[in-house]
This record gives sequence, C-alpha cells and structure tokens, in this order.
Amino acid sequence: MVSERETIEKIERILTPILEEDCLELIDIEFRPSGKRWLLRIYIEKDGGVTISDCVKVNRELGRTLDIEDIVEHPYTLEVSSPGLTRPLKNINDFKRYIGKQCRIITLKQLQERNEFSGEIIRTTEDEVEIRGKIGVFTIPICDIKKAHLDFGI
Repeated sequence: MVSERETIEKIERILTPILEEDCLELIDIEFRPSGKRWLLRIYIEKDGGVTISDCVKVNRELGRTLDIEDIVEHPYTLEVSSPGLTRPLKNINDFKRYIGKQCRIITLKQLQERNEFSGEIIRTTEDEVEIRGKIGVFTIPICDIKKAHLDFGI
C-alpha cells in the first residue's frame, strides 16, 4: 500500500508539466478521506487570476493521466480550484510575493505571549516574517508558523 505522501508526490510530478504549460503555479494539494471516497483537491494560481477554463483544463488533463497511470488506490473525487482571496501562505516566497498585504498567522508555540497574529506583511528574510498589526510590529520565525493565509477581513 502506497502512503498518502507518496501518492501526493507522484501527483505533483504529473501535475508540474501540465501547470507549466499554461504558466500556472501549484499552491497546494489536499488528499484526504471524504465519506466513502477520497477527495483530491488541487489549488492553482497564476498572475492575473485563475479562470474556470484553467481549472477545467487542469482537471481534465490530470484526471486523464491519473486514470491511465492508476496512481490513486482509492475511489476519489478530483477538484481543481483557485485558493481564493484567503489563499494559504506556505513558504517564504509566498510571504515575499504578498508584502504589503494583510495576513493572519498562527504559530506552533506562543511568541510574545500569543500564538495568533494579524497584520500587514512588511518584511521577510529567509528565516522570518515581519508584520505590522494594530498593536505593534511582530517578527515571527518561519519555523514557528503552523498556518498562515491572506486575510481581507482585517
């Protein structure tokens, strides 16, 4: 039996050339049980925004290849979509790209007596992100970030 991580890595290898063809970027892959089937959800992005036809094309091409390669051992539903306005921030390049935008960060441990931060991304280095919130500026080590996403509700 192949692990979920191995399945996701194989899907990513198949997906990369499909996305590169249309200057699309992979944001995230979710693969998890959902009722009697599994859900394989692919989040994509591109400059100027993802269109429905981008999602349909990736869904069709990836679905066809997955059927031929028979990589997924479970019955599954394939969904391809944009990450939306509250897209996750997964790595330092995401934080760099969105300097000047509002975000929400949840940390693995308490920093400055809290583990949730909201504010504008003002600076990044390879090791940390600096955000300006309503009550000050916070420097958060990348290794301590549990979850982060853009936040337009601030």
